[in-house]
Formats: sequence, structure tokens, C-alpha cells
Amino acid sequence: MALDPAYLEYPRRREGYDHDLYAWSSIFDRGALRWPGDKGVAVWLCVSLEWFPMTPSDMPFRAPGHMQTAYPDYRHYTAREYGTRVGFYRLLDAFAKAGVRASIATNGAIAERYPEIIVDIVAGGHEIIAHSTDMNGTIASGLPEEDERALIERSLASLEAAAGRRPTGWLSIARSESWNTPQLLKEAGLAYTCDWVNDELPWRFANGLINLPLNHELSDRQIITVQQQSADSYARQMEDAFDWLAAEAGSANARVLPLHITPYIMALPYRIAAFEGLLARLAARPEAWFATGAEIISSWESQQ
Repeated sequence: MALDPAYLEYPRRREGYDHDLYAWSSIFDRGALRWPGDKGVAVWLCVSLEWFPMTPSDMPFRAPGHMQTAYPDYRHYTAREYGTRVGFYRLLDAFAKAGVRASIATNGAIAERYPEIIVDIVAGGHEIIAHSTDMNGTIASGLPEEDERALIERSLASLEAAAGRRPTGWLSIARSESWNTPQLLKEAGLAYTCDWVNDELPWRFANGLINLPLNHELSDRQIITVQQQSADSYARQMEDAFDWLAAEAGSANARVLPLHITPYIMALPYRIAAFEGLLARLAARPEAWFATGAEIISSWESQQ
């Protein structure tokens, strides 16, 4: 029986991807790039500052880290609340000791419920990245476009009201998006997103929105909570990653090392010393440039 010739016809069969969101690119084929001060590795501290409602929503999906046992789930609720009451301030102290600034991916509900935290973030010179409304504010393809547009605007408006300026960066919960998200973020006036993890440098969508990759494999949640490794092991792995990226960068190229931190995970009293030691050692490296997401995007754009 002969094969129907139409079986082999596929309108998206072509070189590259089966979508038009962005073009394919190998990091090894790009032009020279250096960070300010002729540095090779941008160390990007990104903190997820989250507010979890007592009862989770499973539509379109339940956020990672959300409540787990029969509700009210006081155990997990208060463990996460520890992050805003105690842990986040330990991280602010750690950043100050190392003389570095971070990007704080912040739920809008944090600004509404704890505006004093926003004041302290701004006072420390840190960047605020919009991180949805709260941890029920997940995005996926089943979310109607108008609902997603409203969710993005509520997050931005809450943070702008408390911080005095509108965020330029966006991080979706679990880095999950719908088919509409890149265009909706662009329409909302955002300069960059952190959701797509396929690179170690910024890149641009076809619509002009920039992506700054935030690799989940380098997060404390993945290494400490999921893989059940120690804070010392996490620190060793981040230094190994820095060494490799610095060698790749050499004298003509550049890389980004994202350190994705969660206050209720990394800032526990038996882990914070390992994190402070990591910051001190990386800050002493001559190849390191500690920068916020917005600073990395600005430097990258100026060299394109």
C-alpha cells in the first residue's frame, strides 16, 4: 500500500523551531560580549518573595511549594511565612555584608500586605521583579487572555504603588506561560521576562521582549528541597558553575550565573552561613560582576 504523499507534508517543517516566537541561536556563534569592568561572569541574585494563600488553587495548576496537607495547612503556611518574617531579612543582611544587590521577584500580595518589606527592598538598592499576584496567580494555556492580562496588570500596579516605580522584569510562577504571555508582557510595558531557561545570556523574542534565563537547576528549591542536598553542597555546585562559566567566557565572551534563592529555604539558621560564605567567595573573584536583572539587560542591549 503506497504512502499518501500528504502524510509527509508539514507546514512547520523547516530549519529551526516550529514556532515564530524567537530565532534559534548557538551561544558559541555570537559576537564578543563583556560585562562592565571587563568582567566575564554576571552573578545574578534572584530571590522569590512569595505569598501563599491558605487554600491553594488548582486552576490552571497548583504552584510548586503550595499547601499540601488537609486545610487549613498551618504547618506549610507558617513555614513559608517564615520567609517574610525572618528569612528575607537574613538575606538582606547577607547581601549587605557582601556589598551586592539582588533582584527580588515579588508577588503583588507582598506589596499589599507587607509594604514595609517593599520599602526595605528599595532602600537597599535592590530591584523588584513582578512575580504575579500571589501563589494562586499561576498562568497556563487554559487561562483566558483577558484574565491573564488583568493578572499581569494587578501585579504591576500593586508593586508600583508600594515601590514608587513600575517593575521592568517579570517572573511567572513556576516559569509557566500561556501562548499569549510574551505578547501580554510586552503590551504591559515590561522589558524582560525570566521564564525561558534555554541559555546563559539574554536573548530577544520576535516582538522585542527580552528573556533573561533563570535556570531552575541552579535554584535552592531544586538542589536543597527536591534533591535533598546540603547548603554546603549547593554552595560548592554554584562555585563549580562559576568556574566553568568563567573559563568559557575567557577574555572575549561573557556568561550569566543566576542564583535563585527562596527565603524560607536558604535563610534557615543552619544554611545561611553557607550562603554568606558563597557570596563572599564569589565577590572576591576578579571575573565576577554582581548585577541586577535590569543592569544585565542594559549592558547586553548596549552591545547588540
